[in-house]
Amino acid sequence: MTDTSADLHHTILTLDTHVDIPWPDRGDFATGAPSRRVDLPRMRAGGLRAACLVAYVGQGACDADGHAAASARALAMLRVINDAGRTEGVRVCDTAAGVRAAYAAGDIAIVPAVENGYAMGDNLSLIGQFRALGARYMTLTHNGHNSLADSARPMHHLNDPETLHGGLSALGRAAIAEMNRTGMLIDVSHTARDTMMQAVELSRAPVFASHSCVRALCDHPRNLDDGQLDALRACGGVIHITAMDAFLRPRDVRDLRPVTVADFVDHIDYAVQRIGIKHVGISSDFDGGGGIRGWADASESGNLTAELQRRGYDHAQIAALWGENFLRLLDQADAVARTGA
Repeated sequence: MTDTSADLHHTILTLDTHVDIPWPDRGDFATGAPSRRVDLPRMRAGGLRAACLVAYVGQGACDADGHAAASARALAMLRVINDAGRTEGVRVCDTAAGVRAAYAAGDIAIVPAVENGYAMGDNLSLIGQFRALGARYMTLTHNGHNSLADSARPMHHLNDPETLHGGLSALGRAAIAEMNRTGMLIDVSHTARDTMMQAVELSRAPVFASHSCVRALCDHPRNLDDGQLDALRACGGVIHITAMDAFLRPRDVRDLRPVTVADFVDHIDYAVQRIGIKHVGISSDFDGGGGIRGWADASESGNLTAELQRRGYDHAQIAALWGENFLRLLDQADAVARTGA
């Protein structure tokens, strides 16, 4: 990172839209730990001013016991995420205005979220409970179908068919309406193409992908194709390119060399050229498998800004990619929620 890019990096509200928290919690977010890619010391070292910390629940059996365990875990994880706000210099924020206020005060902003609609089982009231704990988005699926929707990656060990609901189930449609009502964003990362396209049509607020890449550059089922990118643009949504090497380059490339920040920005370039700068953002999926050469943890976040500047992106464009586009989505979701059901 050059002196010029470092100066630029530290004038931007940098926000990573998808970071997993280790579980069980070890209470080391504030102090840092060698096993973590994101913690308070690394965020400060890398000039990363905000992050969405997610309560991730892996897919299990869609029965009463499985749903109860998943819900209990998600609620416990959200409470731990909220506990981060007790650390000096850290604020847990659930609005764009809150994130901006934290940034202006020099504090780190944490935005809670939920990964995998399995966490709500078949109980719509849990969406309100998640929102009450600050959650601003929920990823509809993870790997494996759930009661809400079909996943991009059916799981054979769960006896998943190729498709279960043909996209969204009736419960999934109801969940989207409830998320709109409460101001939670619909995250379509991990979902099947049909699920994603139906969510775009159904949601009154823009949908987004919190951690996905471009399928034209890497043919992986987790990535979004050109039609999906166009649908995000049409609904006002955003794709947040993520630092997962398997989503950025195919295996034949990865077998020859490490995936780098340059590969990451290639996906940003493609998406920007296809759907415009307002519809593209940045995420890491750190502590959930993410990490590439040059952005191996939060302390190296400035290397992304340096590469973006090298490619000709200006201050306003880099700020849009790093957080402004996501903050706009939060405001739009809040505006929809204020209109009522």
